[in-house]
Amino acid sequence: MNYFCNPVNVNYRYQFNDDQRNKGIKVAREAADPSMIWFKGTYYIFASMTLGVWVSEDLAVWKNHRLPESLPLYDYAPDVRVMGDYVYFCASKRGENCSFYRTKDILEGPYEEIPGTFDFWDPNLFLDEDGRLYFYWGCSNMTPVWGVELDPETMHPLGERIALIEGDASTKGYERVGEDHTLFPRSEEEIEACYQGFLKAQNMTEADFPDEYKPLVKGMFSRKPYIEGAWMNKFNGKYYLQYACPGTQYNIYADGVYVGDSPLGPFTLAKSNPFSYKPGGFIPGAGHGSTMEDPEGCLWHTSTMRISVNHDFERRVGIWPAGLDEDGELFCNQRYGDWPMAVEDARKDSWCSPSWYLLSYKKAMSASSFEEGKEPEKAADENVQTWWRPLSAEREEWLCMDLGMISEVHAVQINFADDRIEIPVPGKIGGSATQARYIEERDLATRWILEGSKDGAEYEVLVDKSEAETDLTHDLVVWEEGKKLRYLRLTGVEVPYGQRPCISGLRVFGMQEKEKPGVPEFSAQREGDLDMQVVIRGTGALGYNILWGEEPGKLYHSCMTFEENQRIGALVKGRDYWIRVDAFNEAGITEGTVKRLG
Repeated sequence: MNYFCNPVNVNYRYQFNDDQRNKGIKVAREAADPSMIWFKGTYYIFASMTLGVWVSEDLAVWKNHRLPESLPLYDYAPDVRVMGDYVYFCASKRGENCSFYRTKDILEGPYEEIPGTFDFWDPNLFLDEDGRLYFYWGCSNMTPVWGVELDPETMHPLGERIALIEGDASTKGYERVGEDHTLFPRSEEEIEACYQGFLKAQNMTEADFPDEYKPLVKGMFSRKPYIEGAWMNKFNGKYYLQYACPGTQYNIYADGVYVGDSPLGPFTLAKSNPFSYKPGGFIPGAGHGSTMEDPEGCLWHTSTMRISVNHDFERRVGIWPAGLDEDGELFCNQRYGDWPMAVEDARKDSWCSPSWYLLSYKKAMSASSFEEGKEPEKAADENVQTWWRPLSAEREEWLCMDLGMISEVHAVQINFADDRIEIPVPGKIGGSATQARYIEERDLATRWILEGSKDGAEYEVLVDKSEAETDLTHDLVVWEEGKKLRYLRLTGVEVPYGQRPCISGLRVFGMQEKEKPGVPEFSAQREGDLDMQVVIRGTGALGYNILWGEEPGKLYHSCMTFEENQRIGALVKGRDYWIRVDAFNEAGITEGTVKRLG
């Protein structure tokens, strides 16, 4: 079996962001906005700010390959499409004409440039079966996703652009911004007041401020959703135009989908929305991605996951099984979206349940030392935004977990975080004024040793990466046959730039011999048009998965929670819903009963 555990286990490159607003350099790793394709027997993911492409033979193990510097590698949201014998590439830049590039060999090139005639952000090419080529773009909370037909030879537009998708957070709860969709859009009067306050703070008059930047600044104050990240697929004669919303820095970053009978619409909001949505778990977020069909006819969706501590754009990439149901509804399975998954199992059944369960949540932790506020318990709280940090960068520092009983351990995911990296920029700041940065070009290394024990006295080395030349910050180790362990100890850690290591998640998966949780009792009440409140009565579970959908047999949306009182703000106005709450612990998953939302 080939296993993976989100986020994708690959080297995420450091970004030295020149933050003009806060007048300083902010350092964080980033990869986002993935385009995933299958080309000539190999899988490829192109993601923002990676200087390269990730390559895999099996969807589980990925390696980063550098791309030619002639490509716009400092431009966001690279779009990649297979068109005949070629792969076409383009990326985003405001204010300058954006070119297209094509190649027959992704890794070796050469790449032929086709000069563009207009600027765009968050592009997506789509070649229809009749040979006609279409283009979609847009990334704003003030303007829509656009579409136009292109000449497949010159890449010039054939006709005027058409507005295809506009945001409406008053009817689509999942388009509201804020953590858990807590913020409603401001009125036009409120936006104007904020804008005037901004001008006053800058000692500027409206006449002083460039007209082209006014919509951007007003958009900052609007609390309107960003509508962005278009991606088109065609299935069974229908066109599925996907888009991201409401903002990448929130835990509720999602992908919605509209359906139409032609590539330029009109489009209707699909029945099941948002189709890609992961607001809970260790690392949330599932927006701005792509949907790919593999050689076996299975669908996979890849999109952006959120950290956003050191920088709003501190992000990662996730992959999930997707599919079409018998009614043509596009879905994505993110119920246990950051637990280990076997590629082969997901191919057989897009809704397959995990084989191994979370063992590490809230388990007893100890460490050689720790910084106040960054205690060892932070590595077991299932929150990517918190972490253990020792008092030194010495390799003798250690972190230990007690699982509470001898357990059958099948997988460990070691998640490294970054914390206040303050070093000189190792290269020249590049990119445009709105995304000025230096992307670390060197191949760095993250090293560690993982030990295990049954009694806490005698330890064996489980994995020794003390001499590794890889820089894998979400590293996964798997033992299909399992290992009998109670204690796990991480030591010998060395991270880039000589920093103190930070562990946001020492996540352990397997099974314990205990009773599974009982069937959870719950109540679910709709609050207004867009929200529901779910109250779960304790069953001794470790956590819960709240599932909902517009039919009892189509509970395609999910929210993992460790709380017994959970608000969900992703409903669509005027639609009825059905709810189920599943409970899980270290021994397994217990499915609940389906209820109609009150």
